[in-house]
Amino acid sequence: MKTFGLLGGAIALALALASTPAAAQKDPPITLDTHVDIPFAYMHEARFDFGKQTPMQVDLDKMRRGGLDAVFFIVYVDQGPLTPAGYAHAVSQAKRKYDAIDLMLKTYPNDIRLATTPAQVRANKAAGKLSAMIGVENGYSLGHDIKNLDIAYKRGARYVGLAHMGNNDLCTSSTPEADLGDTPLPEYGLTDFGRAVVKRDNELGIMVDVSHSSDACVRDVLALSTSPVIASHSSSRAIDPHPRNLSDDLLRAIAAKGGVIQAVAVGEFIKLDPARDLAVKALQAQVAKQAGDKSFDSEKHEYLPAYIEGMKRIDAAFPPASVDEYVAHIKHMVQVAGIDHVGIASDFDGGGGLGGWTDATQTRSLTAALRKAGFNDDDIAKIWGGNLLRVWDEVTKRATVHGG
Repeated sequence: MKTFGLLGGAIALALALASTPAAAQKDPPITLDTHVDIPFAYMHEARFDFGKQTPMQVDLDKMRRGGLDAVFFIVYVDQGPLTPAGYAHAVSQAKRKYDAIDLMLKTYPNDIRLATTPAQVRANKAAGKLSAMIGVENGYSLGHDIKNLDIAYKRGARYVGLAHMGNNDLCTSSTPEADLGDTPLPEYGLTDFGRAVVKRDNELGIMVDVSHSSDACVRDVLALSTSPVIASHSSSRAIDPHPRNLSDDLLRAIAAKGGVIQAVAVGEFIKLDPARDLAVKALQAQVAKQAGDKSFDSEKHEYLPAYIEGMKRIDAAFPPASVDEYVAHIKHMVQVAGIDHVGIASDFDGGGGLGGWTDATQTRSLTAALRKAGFNDDDIAKIWGGNLLRVWDEVTKRATVHGG
């Protein structure tokens, strides 16, 4: 189960960096986050209602207070068996999340609007509205039926991540799962169905997302795609050698294709900390057991007092990765791929969150950290959304059909 993050007790970055308060510094033209997860109960329980005070890291109030303009909300499903029943379940789960995003937009039309083109993101910003976009994480939710990709487009999806944790019917994952019967080393990259999905993405104007994909899959996508590709939430393997991160060679290859890599703010992808990782896993197992469950379920357990208090103790003993350590990834990625090819993904409510950037209210703290690291206003405008919008524009321009 994916983690929906409440970072207990994470250290807040001071609002004053250098001599200027973060909130008083110039905002980028558009701040755009390419990866924010939503729970399956989104908009159906008060605690997950976008317009209310919530424990989520991203909601209406937090976006407004922090100055976050645009978010790709994620249609994510767990990887399951490659069987008719597995595919049907995945399609059903994805529909539930599309419906939840629709409900959020219908409930708060004066505050946030769907954007299915970069022009709509810019128009929403000019009108004082927030933008909601849709990204798909794990192409397994297509149910091994290419027609479902057209349906996803019509529902607003503008990027599709091919894989998640565990190999699927599109490609191999950067993190194969023994429980799913995966072999430890990828024996292939894209499958025939994966190739069909990439080609149809190009035709429709959907960005192909290689985050979570194996290196072999990323290379196959780069060779096949006729449009630039994105990594919606991946950081630097040179700094943190997690297989979910991208090597310098792959960063350069994505940039050479005209694409963009969105650095992800998940602690374990920012710095190696085995002791912290073990402590968190032990806490999760303990909390699940106390609740009478066999395994940890973030949606059920992460908001329990036992988990929140446990995370406070873990944060004190093993401080989480910081916003400055995250910016170090961005700096390295810019040095390798170029300033036009790096962006930002929080992975909030899906495991993301750092000391100093714990939720959307601290959007300006990240901007200040970028400025402190030597990025100027033009650089920051590109990193905070300009690069992603440019790639999205190009992918849209190269589309040959519109919605099937």
